[in-house]
Formats: sequence, C-alpha cells, structure tokens
Amino acid sequence: MGPKTRNAVALKVWKTAPVSVFVSLLVCLCAINAEDSVMENIVTEKKAEESHRQDSADLLIFIMLLTLTILTIWLFKHRRFRFLHETGLAMIYGVLMGVVLRYGIHVPRDINNVTLSCHVNASPPTLLVNVSGKFYEYTLKGEISPTEVGDVQDNEMLRKVTFDPEVFFNILLPPIIFHAGYSLKRRHFFRNMGSILAYAFVGTVISCFIIGLLMYGCVVMMKQMGQLGGDFFFTDCLFFGAIISATDPVTVLAIFNELHVDVDLYALLFGESVLNDAVAVVLSSSIVAYQPTGDNTHTFEGMALLKSLGMFLGVFSGSFALGVATGVVTALVTKFTKLRDFQLLETALFFLMSWCTFLLAEACGFTGVVAVLFCGITQAHYTFNNLSPESQDRTKQLFEVLNFLAENFIFSYMGLTLFTFQSHIFNPTFIVGAFLAVFVGRAANIYPLSLFLNLGRRHKIGSRFQHMMMFAGLRGAMTFALAIRDTATYARQMMFSTTLLIVFFTVWVCGGGTTPMLSCLRIRVGVDSDQDSSVSISIDGTERKSTRQESAWLFRIWYNFDHNYLKPILTHSGPPLTATLPACCGPLARCLTSPQAYENEEQLKDDDSDLILNDADISLTYGDVTVSTDASGAPTKPGDRAPDHEQVVRGTRLVLPMDDSEPIPTRAQICPAADNKPI
Repeated sequence: MGPKTRNAVALKVWKTAPVSVFVSLLVCLCAINAEDSVMENIVTEKKAEESHRQDSADLLIFIMLLTLTILTIWLFKHRRFRFLHETGLAMIYGVLMGVVLRYGIHVPRDINNVTLSCHVNASPPTLLVNVSGKFYEYTLKGEISPTEVGDVQDNEMLRKVTFDPEVFFNILLPPIIFHAGYSLKRRHFFRNMGSILAYAFVGTVISCFIIGLLMYGCVVMMKQMGQLGGDFFFTDCLFFGAIISATDPVTVLAIFNELHVDVDLYALLFGESVLNDAVAVVLSSSIVAYQPTGDNTHTFEGMALLKSLGMFLGVFSGSFALGVATGVVTALVTKFTKLRDFQLLETALFFLMSWCTFLLAEACGFTGVVAVLFCGITQAHYTFNNLSPESQDRTKQLFEVLNFLAENFIFSYMGLTLFTFQSHIFNPTFIVGAFLAVFVGRAANIYPLSLFLNLGRRHKIGSRFQHMMMFAGLRGAMTFALAIRDTATYARQMMFSTTLLIVFFTVWVCGGGTTPMLSCLRIRVGVDSDQDSSVSISIDGTERKSTRQESAWLFRIWYNFDHNYLKPILTHSGPPLTATLPACCGPLARCLTSPQAYENEEQLKDDDSDLILNDADISLTYGDVTVSTDASGAPTKPGDRAPDHEQVVRGTRLVLPMDDSEPIPTRAQICPAADNKPI
C-alpha cells in the first residue's frame, strides 16, 4: 500500500471517527437505560411481592380472630355461659390485636425517595407525576396532620389493616341485611306490622332529631369552652343522630332465640332493628344531600328541607321497588325454567341475583340496604317455593353462614380500629353528651310511641316489654359502617370515635345484661312460637284463650290478593289461576299457571294464612265439602248457626275425616313440607 493509499484510509477513518464514537455512546446509553429498566422492573416486582405478602398477613390476622372467636363461642355454649355474646367476644379479640399491631409490630416504610413538600393548590384524588419523562399515578388516601407523619412512615401495617369503607358496604353488609329479610318470621312480623312500622319510621326520625338537637347544644357549649378544633355544624349533628339511631340488637336477639322469649317481643325488636337500619341509611343520605342555595350552606331553608324530604321518600320507594322487582324476576326465572333439575346452578343464580340487588341499587343512586332487605323478604315469600328441596336448604345455610362470618368480621374490625385508625378524636364532653343523647332519644322513641300504639292495639305493649325494648337498643354493624364511610372532616372523625365507644358499651353492657334484665323484668321464656293455635300469650305476658290472633284489615286485603293472584303467578303454589281469574282471562290463566299448581291443589294455605283469621268461627271449603269449626278448632254440628266470618279457598280438594270423634289433622300433618319454609 502506497503513501497515498495510506493517507486516504487514514483520512477516511478520521472522518468516520465521530460517527463511530456517537454510535458507541448511543449503544452504551441504550445498554444503561435497558439495565436501569430491568433494575426498575425488579424493584417493582419486589415491592409488589412484599405488598402481596403483607396483604395476606393482614387477612390472616382477621381469619385467626374469627377462628379464635368460633372456638371460644363453642366453649361458652358448652358451658352455657350467656353473659358475653360472640359479637362482644369478637370485639375483645379485635381490641387485643389492635394493641399488638399498634405498639408491638412495626413495619417501616422505605422513605428514601419520599418528597414531604410539594406546591399544589388543591388535593386531587388522582395525581399524575412526571419524573424524568415517565408518568406515575398516585391516589389520595386522606389528609393527615403534621404530627402523624412520623406514625404513617413508621408503621405501614396500621394503614394496611384499615380497609376501604366500601368493602363494608359492597361485600360485608349485603349478606347481613339479606339474611335479616330472608329469615324474617313473617307470621309474627305481620301480626305486629303496624307497631313495627311506627317504631322503625316514626321512632327513628324522632330519635334522629332529638339526638341532633341535644348534640348541637353540646357542640355550642364546647365551642364556648374552646374545646372544638374544627367546624361542627347542625347538619353534622343531625347526621350523627341518623347514624346512631340504627339499632342492631344482634346479641339480644340471639339470646332471645336461645331462651325462646315471647314471640311478639322478639318480632317487635327484630322488625324494628331491620327496618330502622334501612331508614337510618336513607335518612343520613338525605341529610347529606341538604344543600341550601347561596354561600352559606348550613343555614335553614324551607325549599332545601322539602328537597331532602322528597329525596328521602324517592330513594326509599325506589329502593323498595327495585328490591321487590329483583325478587319477582328471580321467582319468574325459577318458575318457568328447569333450573330445579340442576341444584348447583339454581343455588348460584339465587345467590347472584340476591347480591346484585344491592349493587344495582347503589349504581342507580338508590340505597342497597333497603333494596336487598325487601329482596330477601320477596325471595322468602315467592322464590323459595320454586326452589328444589336441596336448594332451599342450601340457600338458608349459605346466607346464615355468610351472615355469621360478616357480622363477626365487622365486630372484630371494630375492636381493631380502636387502635389502628389514624385519625381518632376523643372529646370527653362530646362523648358524655352523646351517651346522654342516645339514652334520651331511645326513650323518646319507645315510651311515647308505645303509649300511642296501645290506644289502637287489642293486645297492649306492657311496661315490662317497653323497658326491655328500651334496654335492647344496641348499636352495631350498621352504625359502624355509616360512621366509617366518611372520616375526612374533623366532625366526622369525632363522630366515628364516639360511635365506636357507644357500640362497645351497648354490646358489652346491654348485650351482656340481657339475661339478668329478663329475670329482673320477669319476662317469660321457653315460649313455643307455634302455640298460637291453642293458648296465646298477650303482649303483657298474660294468657288468653284464643285460636288465632287478628291482624290489620289492610293485611287481610293484601293476603287475599296475594293468595289468589300473586302466589299462583310467581310460584307453583296457591290455587290455579283458572279458578281465581274471570272466565274471560282463561287463556292467560292457563299460560301463567304451571302444571305443578294443579298437582299442589291439596295445599290449603301457607304459613301466613292464619294471620287473616279472627277469633270468631271459621269456615273452610274443601272441594265440595264445607267444614265449620268453632273457636277451639273443633268441627261444629250441621245444625249449628252459620259462622259470621268465612274463609273460602277456591280450587282445593282435600278429604278430611268428618266424624266428630276423629280430630281434624293439624297443618303439619296436612303439609309436612311446609315446615321447611322460612317463616
């Protein structure tokens, strides 16, 4: 190679050197970025794995609490120890675990790259951060005070075990409320329906406003004493009155059921607690929706009050209609399909349709608690008759287990949050005022309403029963769920902390004192719920010879319509529509009447039929033969006077012994399968 050639090559290399260097640098940068990306992925995977392990440990804590509670319950039942119920026991275990998590276990957070100050004008729920050209998304968990920054950085587990409040509303509450409606003893509920509605609707509203007014006076006094650290308006006091008016005497009712306390007292307490939960939810949402026009949103305005009242009625009626509609759809699906041939699919569909009622109501802007409650009542009244015997047992046991686990989970979580919740505000003046207001509000609910109801009741609500209802006004899962749903402001945090203490006190003291209170008030126990056919116990505890207890005329009208039309349309039971509808509706009646309805013609009446019968003589028509009975249930002679009240069931054909020496068969002998229905 000559000199010229070497010079040309050197010149070429010299010209291409910058390009080579640039390419080399680019390759190195790509390699570094790729390595950084790999390292970042590894770090992210490790953090995700650690978060997963910590979440599993948190859930394991609650599972262990429930397991320990169940074992202790068995020991208490084995030893017949009734002073402490499983709900109070679950709260104690939760408190102990909360102490351990608060002061014994610390999971420090990696704060190497945490920025404690950032210039942002507002607190958006979602924040996008640009870090070196990469966008990261952060979500708002809530405001904390500067003094709590160290606690948040020091113990991550305390934040992990504090669940999202929506978990309670969407997962834990639906099975509890549905089970209350599905297991409702409709005989005794409808017998006392007027009183239950009065306690649930009128009583809850009275209790809400009395507690709200008393607490507002307490707040004004605290403001003058300089004990308030934030805003606390009258609407906040009313909201507190609404959520604290939701009674949940699960402990008392469990003891009542175990001791077989008077069925009417049980029905009054159970019916009131079920319905006033629904009323309290709608009432609290209506108070939150109270929004006067103008700058000052906490002044009184008549138009805003009317809007809130209209919202209360609209939300309640809409939720009621949605729950009933879902139950009706489920009844029609189970009637006109062959799902009963596949019991697993039948049970799964029943479960999903019942659960989606709650979510559908919440998605539509209604209240899921009201919807799922009346869905449960509708399912028990109609859909239950269409299920196969296996599915009937499965659904009852499934929702009973879910109710038990969800209830005890919530009570365990209550004890846990006493120490793990980061924003507690305990004010002694507010706490004492709240206890007094709850007592006065409960008394204003029970005693004046009982006095008013006794004016129209044939069987009076005695003073002993009133005292027991006053004592049994426990607060529980619903009150806690409503209080924890919003703890963003100073007022809501103070209300939540006070609510926890009220729940603890009522469950431990009032729930634990149920048995001594029954003995002190000399309320009868060991009462058979099916003894109404011979001797009925009046509401004040005295015996009265009677065959049936009369019910409201409105329910008698409803029962006739339900028995003759709704039951045949939605179920396989009841008289065929061809026997109840006019002749012009023959094609429609034959289309809606299932073949099983003709096979079940021997079914005389369901569990609710005895509610429409009075103490007068009764006449029942069996096919072409009429059997008259007197007040004791014995058949009368053919020459006796015709009864004044007559109940005719069309389309039934049943042969009964007509000899006076042979007793008329009981309902259990006529239809043994009916004993499996939830009543």
